[in-house]
Amino acid sequence: MRRIDQLLANLGYCSRRDARSWLKAGRVTVKGELIKNPATKAAPEHVEVDGEPLDHPDGLLLLLHKPIGLVCSHEVREGPAVYDLLPERWRARNPVVTSVGRLDKDTSGLLLLTDQSQLVHRLTSPKHKVPKVYRATVDRDLEPALIDLFASGTLELEGEKGPLAPAALVIREPRVAELTLIEGKYHQVRRMFASQGWQVETLHRESFGALTLDHVAEGTWRELPLDAFDQGTP
Repeated sequence: MRRIDQLLANLGYCSRRDARSWLKAGRVTVKGELIKNPATKAAPEHVEVDGEPLDHPDGLLLLLHKPIGLVCSHEVREGPAVYDLLPERWRARNPVVTSVGRLDKDTSGLLLLTDQSQLVHRLTSPKHKVPKVYRATVDRDLEPALIDLFASGTLELEGEKGPLAPAALVIREPRVAELTLIEGKYHQVRRMFASQGWQVETLHRESFGALTLDHVAEGTWRELPLDAFDQGTP
């Protein structure tokens, strides 16, 4: 049970102050009855606004196809963000919708968004070893020796406390490779190649666990059930 004004504010409908006006205007009902007192407590599933059930009262989990040029940050000074693609109400939710890990501005592909902090921690924790597949195009022909090096678990990057976890590299074309990681250090793919003298020119995340971008157009998303990971990380 939650206060009506707090519930509306947390779900991005309006501020707690504005909730008083919404109630006064008869826009909010609980089990079909008009509510006037903002301190009234109710179960979210019993509340309607303008005759419609509340928008995702239990939380959001989205699979987004991130375009190049957007950042995974709520800091306005960093420029256009992935959150700008979402409906205004979702952007106003508290807790805020945030990304599960990050893709940098120049990287496209699969990105998960949620307002469930425990899920963010679960999916980004190295101990869960969620595989993520990236497709990278580099500036010169790749060498097969990279396959064993990346898989060895001995590669160290400047600024990191220890060696990287083993990563699987598959060379698809002379300058195109797929790299599977089970961790997500800062700019890891780009730094791995750079450490050996290659520059990544394009980078795209193709999958996260068993999730892919099938039928999700760039700049759009599909909703996932909140219990999508209850039977184990896909």
